[in-house]
Amino acid sequence: MKRSRLALALGLAAVVAAPAVARDQIRIVGSSTVYPFSTAVAEQFGRTRGFKTPVVESTGTGGGIKLFCAGTGDQTPDIANASRRIKDTELAACKAAGVGDIVEVKIGFDGIVIASSTKAQPMALKKQHIFLALAKQVPVSGKLVPNPFKKWSDIDESLPPMKIEVLGPPPTSGTRDAFVELAMEGGAKTFPMLADLKARNEDQFKAIAHAIREDGAYVEAGENDNLIVQKLAANPNALGVFGYSFLEENTDKVRGNTVDGVAPTFEAIADGSYGISRALFFYVKKAHVGKVPGLKEFIAAFLSDAAASEDGYLADKGLIPLEDAERAAVRKSATALTAFALK
Repeated sequence: MKRSRLALALGLAAVVAAPAVARDQIRIVGSSTVYPFSTAVAEQFGRTRGFKTPVVESTGTGGGIKLFCAGTGDQTPDIANASRRIKDTELAACKAAGVGDIVEVKIGFDGIVIASSTKAQPMALKKQHIFLALAKQVPVSGKLVPNPFKKWSDIDESLPPMKIEVLGPPPTSGTRDAFVELAMEGGAKTFPMLADLKARNEDQFKAIAHAIREDGAYVEAGENDNLIVQKLAANPNALGVFGYSFLEENTDKVRGNTVDGVAPTFEAIADGSYGISRALFFYVKKAHVGKVPGLKEFIAAFLSDAAASEDGYLADKGLIPLEDAERAAVRKSATALTAFALK
């Protein structure tokens, strides 16, 4: 009995003392918007570059960056996808956890779509309509009041007499961050009292513009944009908020409504005329380069002409590419592993 216990103890000690085995597969987390692009590159990379296919998880931008910034080592991700730029607070969290060198890789652009079922009546929305439909407080007769609007036609008679029901991402999503910044703030600024507040107190203005109503008109549908598409197909009375790539892949089920007279098309997002668009990124942990095989090669593959140019396979999936000169500059900086200067 004593001998077996001794053997067990020695075995456990050997396990504890054994050095951790380094991963031989890239691990990627983050944005649901960037997920289909990252997955496409990962699959192509695994087939053609002599490395294992990277594992890509859709956790949302905020959730992915939190995992990324938790530290270095085999238990932490190598790359975080992001549908917005990393925040200063997130960079500070990275620095505090010992993640000192981060490489930013800008991959292209995306539009945020306000979509509905192809069976539904198309809607000609304005940013002001979007703010009035979804804000927690809205201006009425010169005062801010709890949102009283129940139907779209309550906001504007040109809109259908349909209950306001919008399916969208949660606060951890980069799409949500970009939506409130571009659409909600854009709508709020059309009211003189809120435009004046923005000039006087930016923080207070943002608190009002970013606050989404909590009475059921806005439904947090998680980080799975495909689920929103499915729900819109089943419910012609609802609208959904997600990235352009999901519209591109599901034109048989959903359509993008116009915003301020412009439809969310590839061309309109590329030339900037569609007013709810943003840049997309991924972030690489420099400390993992050389330890996890293929990181530098994955960056090069993502920014290659075959993937990320106007004629690349990512454009077929809905990515709005960078101009050639900008993509060349990003590729040069990223493959050289030029890191952020952390504050």
